[in-house]
Amino acid sequence: MSKPTNPFDLSGQVAVVTGAGKGIGRGIALCLAQAGADVAVASRSAGDLTSLVDEITALGRRAIAVPTDVTNKAQLENLAANAKSELGAIHIWVSNAGGLPDATPRYLTKTSEDHWDAQLDLNLKAVWVSAVVAAEHMDSGSIINISSKSAKGPGMKNGPYGAAKAAVNNLTESLALELAPKIRVNAIAPGPIPTENFNQSTNFPSDKPLEQILRVPLGRMGTPDDIGNATVFMASDAASWITGQCLYISGGL
Repeated sequence: MSKPTNPFDLSGQVAVVTGAGKGIGRGIALCLAQAGADVAVASRSAGDLTSLVDEITALGRRAIAVPTDVTNKAQLENLAANAKSELGAIHIWVSNAGGLPDATPRYLTKTSEDHWDAQLDLNLKAVWVSAVVAAEHMDSGSIINISSKSAKGPGMKNGPYGAAKAAVNNLTESLALELAPKIRVNAIAPGPIPTENFNQSTNFPSDKPLEQILRVPLGRMGTPDDIGNATVFMASDAASWITGQCLYISGGL
């Protein structure tokens, strides 16, 4: 593949995005398509993907929807196989799927083993298995793991999630060493972005704007495009000498 004049151009590349049906994942998929990539979008709910495929194709890019539960390796293998057969070689894999499985924050001391296991399966094990599957199907390119600001420092009623995301950052560093030089592996850690998942998993008072409650230095909450644009950068030739890093995008928090 010839090197593009614009180092941010993803034309001719194929991306896979998990957890793409809503929120940050949807923003990532659209930003990748706007940068020129064809995209295989995945989420557990097929209904969430239909309009996203329509939006991507309206941008002049190819897109397929592959319903996928990322905690099931066979379904991840199916996702990779469909992306290759329908769109061609995979160049970008974004592991975005994650969150609180039951959308209920809990204190660590009040977390059952089942809830702990569910959190770690979704937010850590699935990222590892996704990377294994991606590496098996990629000759070269970029794997990007979506971490979280919660990985840095303690979090009230968010312990299992924060622990999993901190482990994702270390996992990213190890994968980067193992897969270099052909595949770069990086992470992106979003700060507070008021998606449906964020709103379900938090319980902030509504008497004033969230950016004021959280004291965001840059004065606003994040958007899915903030993460999507960073993903384009990490996937592009502009980041060709970056691997094993975690980029925090949190408005200064």
